Amino acid sequence: MAGPFVNGDVLHRACGICPSRRFAVGEFDVVERPTKECPFNPADGHRYLADGTPVCVHPDKVGLPAARYRSENAPLLVTLRLPADESELIPHLREVLYGAAPMLLDELIGQATREIPRAFPHRDVLATLRRALG
Repeated sequence: MAGPFVNGDVLHRACGICPSRRFAVGEFDVVERPTKECPFNPADGHRYLADGTPVCVHPDKVGLPAARYRSENAPLLVTLRLPADESELIPHLREVLYGAAPMLLDELIGQATREIPRAFPHRDVLATLRRALG
């Protein structure tokens, strides 16, 4: 079994009781928000589906898109959306890249490398990524 997705990183934005701190990606689901489908269990402080699948209810904090990774074996996919306003590009990239799951970084940087020249043709991609990650 792989280690937890958020492995001892106290600065990660995931909640202290998030299943990402106990399980690897693929061993829990991520949903948009709390629902009756994944009730809070007061015995251990976590949320579960009826089949026992642990659930994270904050995709923005955990850095994973909402999907049924364990219960439906959903693939881990991510799509980078750039802002329309170029002045928002670096702050947007910083937020996306620092908030993303580590295993998504290569894919997100690859998408940024392809999409930045399309959206902002005069923009230096490498300098932009350095500023966003620096």
